Amino acid sequence: MKTNRLKKSLLGITLSVSLFASISVMAAPHAAHASTTNTMSATSTSVSTKADGIINLGKRYLGVSYKFGSQKGTTHTFDCSSFTQYVYGQYGISLPRSSKEQSQVGSYVPRNQLKPGDLVFFYSPIHHVGIYIGNGKVMHTYGSPGVTISDMNSGWWSTHFKTARRVIK
Repeated sequence: MKTNRLKKSLLGITLSVSLFASISVMAAPHAAHASTTNTMSATSTSVSTKADGIINLGKRYLGVSYKFGSQKGTTHTFDCSSFTQYVYGQYGISLPRSSKEQSQVGSYVPRNQLKPGDLVFFYSPIHHVGIYIGNGKVMHTYGSPGVTISDMNSGWWSTHFKTARRVIK
């Protein structure tokens, strides 16, 4: 009787371990074989993935209140540069505190070559920054809307665009 109970227990443990191992293998991320032969593709994919992560994280803060001078690392309020500094920082990209300083890091990007994840700057002299999210849209924070998404191809944001920088490598 005890032998049968022991056999059943061992069988149950063996099946559980086997099932766990199968699930772990299936859930693990798979490396794309093409990326090992095409370095450019691997770089583009990682840049795109990081940009997507930054944009998705930023969207989690839509509606969070704007407060000029918000402290670094604070997430209950943001100003434009603390927002970009925080979101990019979560992906290992260190940005200076002010929008003017942020406009001097990375590499210059012409407006017609913007990619999601690029930093976009407004006014002259520069004193506003946002995250380009594609399709002519910028995610940023200001005034009463707080963190929001705006169209930078028409209206006020279009006429006040100054420059852009690529900081995702």
